[in-house]
Amino acid sequence: MKSGVRALGVAESYRGDASTLAGAVTRASRVVDGFVFGSCTVGGTDATDAVVDLVARLDREDVRYVLLAGMALSWYNVLDLNRIQAAVERPVVSVTFEESDGLEDALDAEFSGEELARRRDVYRDQPPRRELAVNDQTVFVRSVGMDEREAGDVVRAFTPEGGRPEPLRVARLAARAADEWRDA
Repeated sequence: MKSGVRALGVAESYRGDASTLAGAVTRASRVVDGFVFGSCTVGGTDATDAVVDLVARLDREDVRYVLLAGMALSWYNVLDLNRIQAAVERPVVSVTFEESDGLEDALDAEFSGEELARRRDVYRDQPPRRELAVNDQTVFVRSVGMDEREAGDVVRAFTPEGGRPEPLRVARLAARAADEWRDA
């Protein structure tokens, strides 16, 4: 991948009932050249709209990929990768870092009625998660708007070491710093 190719990594930090989202534009060469911040509701259903809004406000045509840290932000605020990809018109990759059996049991334990049905419907509509070896670690990837091979190539190209892609690592640091600043 050419060193100037850019990806937007979106990660979160949350405390209490507010979640800070940070987007970090990072080149494949590891140069960071942009940030955008937003929020979504802890335990809500607005994370998908919040991610779409981040990309729109960033207004960067040069960003080729959107990488998301996880599938459910802010205590089960489930992301709809298909809807994000359709809105931002770029490939979207969700990367998780721990092996699990998925979210269904956790959703069943935490929600009921319409709140559960809504989250379950969104979650079940997502592409399957697959294992991906990156450097010396294993991550789990879902992608929309590109095939599995390209998704693996993108994740590896933006991961200089370990298993966390640089756009997601930087976005997570920025989200945490924004929360600390807000709390100060």
